[in-house]
Amino acid sequence: MASSPFQHTHRVPYNECTVGNHIYYARYLDILEEARGEFFRALGHPLLALQGADVIFPVTEVALKYLAPARYDDLLRIEITVRNITRVRLTLGSKIWRDATLLVEGHTTHVCTSCDEKPKRMPIELAEKLQQYLEPNSTDVG
Repeated sequence: MASSPFQHTHRVPYNECTVGNHIYYARYLDILEEARGEFFRALGHPLLALQGADVIFPVTEVALKYLAPARYDDLLRIEITVRNITRVRLTLGSKIWRDATLLVEGHTTHVCTSCDEKPKRMPIELAEKLQQYLEPNSTDVG
């Protein structure tokens, strides 16, 4: 069970905003990708190193619920947790906050594959490190 989620901060640049001064909805996926990259780096498994070891995590599902807009120059806190982990699948929960206001929540599901996109088992060392971010009542099928 996670004592706390992984946290990453992101300052909203002007190029992510619409003329109405809110983040364009699809840009949240870029922000979450940035945070996931830092999450794996913090675990000691940068995505580039995993790719060099013939391990990638393509997204197979994404769901986001938009609750409030982020605007230019907002400082956002992105939280990532592990909702589900199996030998070849990983579901990450995500929340994007501005101070105490929850702006976006959702999840991404990934499959562990080789670079030629054939499913493969997740490296055991990575799976073990992901355990510390497992949400309560989540599924872990070691």
